[in-house]
Amino acid sequence: MSFLNVSGISVVEDGITILDNISFTQQQFQHIAIAGETGSGKSTLLQTIAGLVQPVSGQVMFEGEKVQGPHDVLVPGHAGIAYLSQQYELPQFLRVEQVLKYANTLPAAEAANLYAICQIEHLLKRKTNQLSGGEKQRIALARLLASSPRLLLLDEPFSNLDMVHKSTLKAVIHNISENLEITCILISHDPDDTLSWADEILVMKDGKLQQTGTPEQVYRQPVNEYTAGLFGKYNLIPPALVTIFPGVKQVKLNDKPLMVRPEHLKFTADRTSGQAGKVQKITYYGSHYETEVILGDTTLLVKTLENGIKQGDNVYVALAPGAAWGF
Repeated sequence: MSFLNVSGISVVEDGITILDNISFTQQQFQHIAIAGETGSGKSTLLQTIAGLVQPVSGQVMFEGEKVQGPHDVLVPGHAGIAYLSQQYELPQFLRVEQVLKYANTLPAAEAANLYAICQIEHLLKRKTNQLSGGEKQRIALARLLASSPRLLLLDEPFSNLDMVHKSTLKAVIHNISENLEITCILISHDPDDTLSWADEILVMKDGKLQQTGTPEQVYRQPVNEYTAGLFGKYNLIPPALVTIFPGVKQVKLNDKPLMVRPEHLKFTADRTSGQAGKVQKITYYGSHYETEVILGDTTLLVKTLENGIKQGDNVYVALAPGAAWGF
């Protein structure tokens, strides 16, 4: 039995379809991330799982029991599922310890452990109006976790956080999974957040699932250009150039462009294994270089760790060893 089973969920609001036949399963302690552009239905999906939005069809099964929607119960929500929205609020001008005391049902030792995991012990005497956005978020999270949920839904938890608070929250989310044994689903627009954390990624557009797969699958072999763009830069190689790259011609039987990530291309001195081009631009990013190369009517982006070329050089571009492609 799956820990969470979302089956055929559709949501319609004011005649507009927000979610269209969404289905997926989650095992306990499996990390699932949801990616998609703004308005793709990600938040509505989390709210439906939490029992806060009523689907017009389909059902959510959590630990073998159906999650009731707000039309079916007096108080919306499921006791075993915690949802941290983007618009979380804390009572104003109260000390943090007061805010947490009202929500806390844990023994003192367990509460202290929770506060340590959320990295808020040093904030307990502070008032809520004296906190940064990242500190408020961790307190709102601790307040939710005090009810001992088994599933935690995080709606874009990293948005509007600086690097310091973002790193802290990432550590907190990791420790929540490891130390409190809570299963998590999160939404994020940043591929660095999802690719490094998730066991499985759901890609959504216009209320529909575009692709479901491991981080490596959705990054290296996206099913379409929309999915490719969500996870970083990419090249579209036209069919005329595809046949130049050895090994691709045998598997590329259609007449569509090939998607290749910039790091899956390389510069080579062997003109028989690559395509001739001219360097148009080189950009340094600290950890790597990105080089724009003109090949006929096509511009390709090549990502390398080292750079021994300059603008205007004639080069040969080939597929790097182990390269993967999409579409």
